[in-house]
This record gives sequence, C-alpha cells and structure tokens, in this order.
Amino acid sequence: MKIHVETYYDSLKKKYEELCGDKVKVLRNEESCTVVLSDGLGSGVKANVLATLTSEIIATMINEGADLSDALETITSTLPVCSERGVAYSTFTIVQVFYDGRVSMAEYDGPEAIFMRQGRVIPITREEIVMSGKKVRLSNFTVEPKDQIIFFSDGIVHAGIGSILNFGWDQKEIIQHVTTMYKPNDNARTTCHNLLWAVNDLYQGLPGDDSTVAVVNILPPKEAVVMVGPPGNMEDDERVVMKLMRATGKKIVCGGSTSQVVSRIIGEPIIMDDLLSFRGDVPPIAKINGIDLVTEGAITLKKVLEYLRECNNSKEYLDNFMDGKKGDGAFLLAHMLICDCTAVRFLQGTADNIAHASINYSPISLGKKIRTVERIGDELVKLGKIVSYEKF
Repeated sequence: MKIHVETYYDSLKKKYEELCGDKVKVLRNEESCTVVLSDGLGSGVKANVLATLTSEIIATMINEGADLSDALETITSTLPVCSERGVAYSTFTIVQVFYDGRVSMAEYDGPEAIFMRQGRVIPITREEIVMSGKKVRLSNFTVEPKDQIIFFSDGIVHAGIGSILNFGWDQKEIIQHVTTMYKPNDNARTTCHNLLWAVNDLYQGLPGDDSTVAVVNILPPKEAVVMVGPPGNMEDDERVVMKLMRATGKKIVCGGSTSQVVSRIIGEPIIMDDLLSFRGDVPPIAKINGIDLVTEGAITLKKVLEYLRECNNSKEYLDNFMDGKKGDGAFLLAHMLICDCTAVRFLQGTADNIAHASINYSPISLGKKIRTVERIGDELVKLGKIVSYEKF
C-alpha cells in the first residue's frame, strides 16, 4: 500500500429546511476508497431523496467491483431531466482513489473539484464525454501523501448572492480562499470546515442553498498495533512483541498480563499512573518506555467500543471527541485510534487469563474479549480505518 485515504465532509442546510438536499457517500474496499457527492434538484425532502439514491447507486456499484464507466452508464441512463428547467434531477462528483495512488474522477453538472499539492492548485486534465445525452467530465491523475482533493455542491459557489456579493463566489475566488487558508498539517476536517465556515459567513448564517464540502486527504500509511492478551504459547511472546515494536504508528498494549509480557521482553519496567487517569468506570493507565499507551484490558475495551459507536452515530459527537482531552484510558485509546493512525492491526493473544479462570461465563472471558475487539474493528472500519487481526 502506497497511500491511505482520509475523508471528511460536512453540510449547511438551506435556511428553514430540516433535510439537506446534498448527500455524500464514502465506501472502501481492499483496493480503493470511493467518495460520491450528489446534489439533488431543489431542496428539502425531494432533493434529499434524489441525492441519496444517486450517491448510493454509484458508490455501491463501484465498491462492489463495477468500473467507473459502468456506474456512470447506469446512473446517467437512470437520472431523469427536469422538463421545466432542462437540468438533471441530481448532479454528482465521484472520486475513486486507489491505494497505489491512482485517482479516477467523474463530474456531472457540478462545480469543478480542486486538486492541491503543498498549498498549490494542480490543474486537472478533463475529458468531456456524452453518456445517455448527459455531458460528464472524466479525469485520471496520480496523488501522493499530503495531496488534497476538495469538491463541493453548487451552494458553495452561490454563497453571498444577493447580499454580500452580487454573483456569489466564482471558482477563482474559492481557490484563492483554500490556498490562503492552507497549512501543511491540515487534516481533511480542518480543510472542510475552513471553507464551510467562510460560506456560512457569506450567507450571513442563513444559507440560500444546501452547501456541502467533501475533502479527500492523502496520507502515508501509518499503522497502529494493539496487543491484546498474551499469546497462547509462551514461546511466541518475543515474536509477537517484536511485531508490536515494529509498528509504523502507535504502539498500544491492553491488559495487565499483556503489559507484563511486553515489559519482560523489551526490558522496561511498568510504571503505574498513580491513579490520576482513573475516572470511576475505567481503570487507570500505566506506562512502559517505548510504548505509546498501556491500558487495562476488558473493561477499557468495552468502554472504547461505546465511544466508537457514539462517534459513528453522531458527526457532532465525533467532532467533539476529536477535540477532547479527557484522560481516562478508554478515551485515550479510542482517540489515538481515530486521530493518530490510518490502519489498525490487533495482535490478539489466546492465553487464558488466570485472574478470570475461575469465573465461568465471565463477562470478561477470553471469548467475549475477542468479540469486543472485533466489534471495535467494525466501528473503526466505519470511521475509515483499515483493520486487520492476528491471533496467537
């Protein structure tokens, strides 16, 4: 794998509407990440339904192995054209980024996407084709770490019309804004919000159209390794710990017995956290030199799963969580997995925990811990991480 793809998107609903008429769909498979932004005609419920159908059809087809051309042919032949306005019921931008750095992009009737490298806009060569009577712009290019692709609905271009600006922004002014605001370490979320907040200001807090920004941020692969539980065979201890120590991202240890194994193999003592990180329902963390985070096992993992589920259920919760600095072990672990890595590998030990051996069907049994780790992995996949498991 050459790159990892970080995505973020957010929207402003048209004033007085409860639903946004724009829709963004992100789907990942083993080869690529596909992001589809669709803008339904009009606003409200009707626009939301049209945009949702468009983005779902395109993203699902591509994610399940269809070529971009097949997905385009399907959606362009399906989308009707409004007889009164002579425009399609839904416009779209499709960005498919392969993990080897190749990008395929298709744009239909929306503003042109912006491709940035080191704060400069890189021109994209587009080929216009006609499919089912509709003109689609196609482009293929290659990305590298720290590149960004920014695309948006036409509500962004219309910002300020009739109030602050006579004719809204044009592409040149939007480009000037994103290049002015650019900082080398900006993530996708920061870039998205920088543009969206400016748009909201131009609308004076009352958007005249649904406005959505989607950002694709290209990152170097950075894998966090989480060791959970000692290996079933003590002869594997050193081999598994060395896998942990070779992590290109964060090195994390979960469980008292596991931390003792790591401490013994790398020759560094376990230092307890003097209970400062104890928050009532989550045990305190410890420290081992060379390891980024050492936590208790089962109870902490259960709380991590709760945090991740909340992050997936609410974008507002996710935003607050990413900005938070709460100190308990579960928060620190969940925050690290969300913010500090692109992929997560779990090294799952299968040794019985002597402390729990006498508790039949214990809620902290080995089987339940393994299932909890797998559920954590499922939530991380939803958050855009590449997750793998190894059992020992």
